[in-house]
Amino acid sequence: MILLDFLSINFWVLVGLLALMAFLYASVGHGGASGYLAVLAIFGLAPALMKQTSLVLNLGVSLLSFIQFYRKGYFKFSLFWPFAMASIPMSYLGAQFTLSDQNYKRILGACLIVAIVRMLANFNSSGTLPKFKFNVIFGLIVGALIGLISGMIGIGGGILLSPILLLFRWTNLKEAAAISALFIFVNSLAGLLGLKSWIPFPDLSIYFWIGGSLIAGFLGARWGAFFASNQFVKYVLAGVLMIASLKLWFV
Repeated sequence: MILLDFLSINFWVLVGLLALMAFLYASVGHGGASGYLAVLAIFGLAPALMKQTSLVLNLGVSLLSFIQFYRKGYFKFSLFWPFAMASIPMSYLGAQFTLSDQNYKRILGACLIVAIVRMLANFNSSGTLPKFKFNVIFGLIVGALIGLISGMIGIGGGILLSPILLLFRWTNLKEAAAISALFIFVNSLAGLLGLKSWIPFPDLSIYFWIGGSLIAGFLGARWGAFFASNQFVKYVLAGVLMIASLKLWFV
């Protein structure tokens, strides 16, 4: 745990890295949970505290990201609701599962790999026809699975939902960002409510993590929705997540 120490380099490095994750993730419509978990894993936080912290940070950043992408008209409610309706109760249920530290790290590591593949793949499907018509039953089933996994490890599920939307060409990149952002927000809220117990933070560091993440998340979301090309962002973020994933699996 990085204790509250304004003279500690590690303290400010951690605050800066969490803010960087918030900026980069928000620019592509995500809350940043897998990025926060990656950073917190590198700094050696306990899994239970990692899960709780990532969900707290996820809430604010994903909401800010959704607002910016919604303002630009990218949100599609018809695609959002089936995934979300099934995912919310399953995220609540998944949050009540207690995983061993080893299993938690393995599942999180696998999800980080999914995040890397999702970011590096050329998923921008603007101007193409869907591979097949969207099916509500499919959305409910997939939403339930994503919600369960999300609740178990403390993420919002956007890194799992976005590839599905894009691979089947139901959305372009920024439409997927808008849908994923709200999906992440509702799942993170359900996951927090489903936690068996709340672990008190040992100091006031969390307020600096939240403040830095919210400021960076707002800037990242605005940049991503209004101005950004995401190529550089994807490569930088993929590199960070790869390091964290390898640490989770092999250290």
